[in-house]
Amino acid sequence: KQPQSGAVPPAPTEIPIQQAQPTPIPQQQVVPPVQPPPPAAVSVSPQGSPPPIGGFPIKKILIGLFTVIFFLFLLFVVILPRFSSKGNEKVTLTYWGLWEDGNVVNPVIADFQKQNPNITVNYVKQDVKGYSDRLLTRIQNGTGPDIYRFHNSWLPMLSNLLVPLPSDVVKSSDFAKTYYPTAQKDLISHGGVYGIPLEMDSLALYTNTQILQAAGASVPATWDDFKNTAIAVTVKDENGKIKTAGAALGTFDNVTHAPDILSLLFAQQEVDVKNLSDSVPNTSAVLKFYTCFSIDDGSGCQKVWDDTLDPSMLAFAKGNLAMYIGYSWDYFVIKSMNPDLQFQITPVPHLPGQNGGTIASYWADGVSAKSKHQQAAFLFMQFLAKKETQEKLFTQEAKTRLFGEPYSRVDLADTLKSSVAYPFVAQGKAATSSFFVDSTGETGINSQMNVYLGNAVRAVLTGTSPETAIGTLSQGVTQVLGHYGQ
Repeated sequence: KQPQSGAVPPAPTEIPIQQAQPTPIPQQQVVPPVQPPPPAAVSVSPQGSPPPIGGFPIKKILIGLFTVIFFLFLLFVVILPRFSSKGNEKVTLTYWGLWEDGNVVNPVIADFQKQNPNITVNYVKQDVKGYSDRLLTRIQNGTGPDIYRFHNSWLPMLSNLLVPLPSDVVKSSDFAKTYYPTAQKDLISHGGVYGIPLEMDSLALYTNTQILQAAGASVPATWDDFKNTAIAVTVKDENGKIKTAGAALGTFDNVTHAPDILSLLFAQQEVDVKNLSDSVPNTSAVLKFYTCFSIDDGSGCQKVWDDTLDPSMLAFAKGNLAMYIGYSWDYFVIKSMNPDLQFQITPVPHLPGQNGGTIASYWADGVSAKSKHQQAAFLFMQFLAKKETQEKLFTQEAKTRLFGEPYSRVDLADTLKSSVAYPFVAQGKAATSSFFVDSTGETGINSQMNVYLGNAVRAVLTGTSPETAIGTLSQGVTQVLGHYGQ
């Protein structure tokens, strides 16, 4: 319907405004635009981070890759070259020894250097006189050796100047199987092995064959036989002066190895040197028996030795002493003084009913705690411990004298059965050590202990009772051992 004329038309209803359509261009004028291919659908990661690859964020992948590259850089540029240069580093070790000249030791060292061309070992033979003082001073001021020889009784004195050997050099269990029981006692502390012994020496009995045969006497096996034989073969002049002594016991200052011989008697009487006061009866019995050889008391003691005679080794070499107690190296000294002397070497006497026992005195090699080349030193120690090394060293030594230093390894003892050295190792399993020992060239634990022991012997010889002498000796021993932590 049309609205009436003059009437107000109703408000118009809102109609959505349609966008004006462009006027069509004639078809012949339209150039269709070139449309690019639709982009691949991209998932935008949160917070604007790059999209993940294979499920892992790119940032983490980059961090991991950087870490790997950095590690490879350290490995090939820093770490491996350092180890390589260390393996090729030239090392020189200083090795202090005793007794043997360089021409004896150097061929053995040469074998080690062939196996370890980067390690040079300089062997320096030391004089035993003042050796311990020189060794301690040089190590403490940083000019000492890397490897050095020390006496089996010195471990308390050197505890801070030696390093235990690693288990790949020697295990304590293997050490116990290889060496004599005394070496286990002397060189193992708190489970660590502090030295490799290259020899074993023990007290044995030297007897003058001509003197014993002239008296119709045989080599004594027990101490009772020893005493009776000593009395039987002693020869005195009309004034009672001894011309031929039966045995070198009784005094202290002119008896070679007097501390060792007294240690032997203590050991066979089961006296604990560290606790002398706990076994006074046995200790005093030892002093009585020992001094009896230099006393005429009318009650069983008869003088066969006194302090007017030559030192006992010299007296034996001269043929003026029937029985002498000494170590293997005494053989060469005696023979050098009297090459024609005829004598026999047998085990030391023992108490009736016992199987014996003796005193061991030997040397070992250890690594300095101040050495700057301990790993190289350990390699050399491992080489010294080998059976083949000891055999070659013995062979080298035997080129300069009748026999080398008696083997420290139990498995080599039987190879010496035809050697003069055999009696010294034959007693090895029954040997023990002592702080009372001479000929070590030191001013420490041995010499200090020996001062008190010598005073005890002299006191008994001048009338002091053995019990009183032992009391003073015990106090001195306790003081010395306490100083060294024993």
